[in-house]
Amino acid sequence: MKGTFRASMAWLHTGLGLITGWVLFAIALSGTLSVFRESISTWMRPELPTAPVQTIDATAHAVAWLTDHAPKSPAWYLAVPTHRAPYVFGTWEKPSGSYIQKALNPLTGSPDGIRDTRGGEFFYRFHFELQLPYPYGRLIAAVAALALVVALVTGLIIHRRIFADFFTFRPNKGQRSWLDAHNLMGVIAFPFHLMISFTGAVTLVTMLLPWGPQAVYKQDIMAGYTDLNPAIETRPASGKPGHLTSVLPVLREAEKRFKGAGISQVYIYNPSDAASLITVMAGNNGTISTLSRSLTFDGTTGLLMREHVETRPAVRTYTFLYGLHIARFTPDVTRWLYFLSGLMLTAVIGSGMRLWTVKRLRLPHHLGHVLTDRLNVGVLAGAPLAFASYFLANRLLPPMSAHRADHEVQCVFIVWGLALLFALVRPARRTWPEMLTTCAFACFAIAAVSSPWTNPVTQSTALVSLFFSSAFGYAAFRALNGKAKQT
Repeated sequence: MKGTFRASMAWLHTGLGLITGWVLFAIALSGTLSVFRESISTWMRPELPTAPVQTIDATAHAVAWLTDHAPKSPAWYLAVPTHRAPYVFGTWEKPSGSYIQKALNPLTGSPDGIRDTRGGEFFYRFHFELQLPYPYGRLIAAVAALALVVALVTGLIIHRRIFADFFTFRPNKGQRSWLDAHNLMGVIAFPFHLMISFTGAVTLVTMLLPWGPQAVYKQDIMAGYTDLNPAIETRPASGKPGHLTSVLPVLREAEKRFKGAGISQVYIYNPSDAASLITVMAGNNGTISTLSRSLTFDGTTGLLMREHVETRPAVRTYTFLYGLHIARFTPDVTRWLYFLSGLMLTAVIGSGMRLWTVKRLRLPHHLGHVLTDRLNVGVLAGAPLAFASYFLANRLLPPMSAHRADHEVQCVFIVWGLALLFALVRPARRTWPEMLTTCAFACFAIAAVSSPWTNPVTQSTALVSLFFSSAFGYAAFRALNGKAKQT
């Protein structure tokens, strides 16, 4: 630590940024994209019908298809259509314990003819799992989120002129320009950055502070989940065959009782057993909290058994913070503000990493500085390229090929790995313009494969892709111009 408080905070700010910067950059970028995960999922399933969807009818079609094709499954979990995701997303459990996830056609209830893809769910889950097995990815994300909170607070402390940074950017000044960009984007959206990092740490609090749940529930994880979510009522199968009641009257009764909130999810347990249950959850897109009112019906008779509304202050506080983080409640304008603020957070992290190397490479440096500079290219330019390849793989892989969802994800890490390798074997001043140019072409290709631009999803995707293509192209031009000046 340093001699003064401000100097000590500057040391902590820099140290935390250096240790967690690359991980935080990937988390921030994937989290920003996951703001539009429903739209991305729709874009990646162009076979879906574009006509308006009736929620209850589409859900009934999905239940009918599952009745014929997954009758022995212990449970069906259905996310009903919304205006952002106009299809039923079904998850059902195999008797072996594994799960199948499919987008179901809202007109037929069948997954046939719809390409297998994880869609925007990949970015959402990568954002807090980093494609690592439980609990390692979540633990890394939790520690990184907490480190970001500290880095933001220490960054605020070391600022001497926050108000002036709103209006200060000096281009073509090398290290000074990087610092101005870092400060400007950090100050403009600072409240959002602090909120999103704090709520991100809260959502993974059991990773950071696991001892309370362990002391109360010992090894019974499901008991803790049941206490947290008492609305998800289950009962063991009776072993006697049963016929599931018509789901249409149940859904209509639930919609009537929810009084305009709509239906968000339908869970059906033991669908072929006499002890079947149907749980219907109200929509919560109009509220910040992710809590929803729920109704539980007997699966064979359709009679209402229980109604649940959460009132516990601790749970309501947690779900409020979680809802604030995932932004499910946001109208389109607010969602775009989340997206732009997330891009600024990504840029703050990236510019901080770049600033660290620019500052040190102006002085006599060692191998560690050179490696950090090269890895910066592989991460800061390689991650956008890898994520762009995910969109391109969705259109280039055969639509009905086996395991194509896995192949799409594999493309991300193959491209990212090649980008890191490429960046390691070449000087950074050469790879920056090359990698940025490749990113520009990849984003332009996404806009091209989005055609025909016949609906808001493909039009928005094309426009955003063209914006990123222009931004990467300009950055590549500046990097190439800077390299020419050095030589």
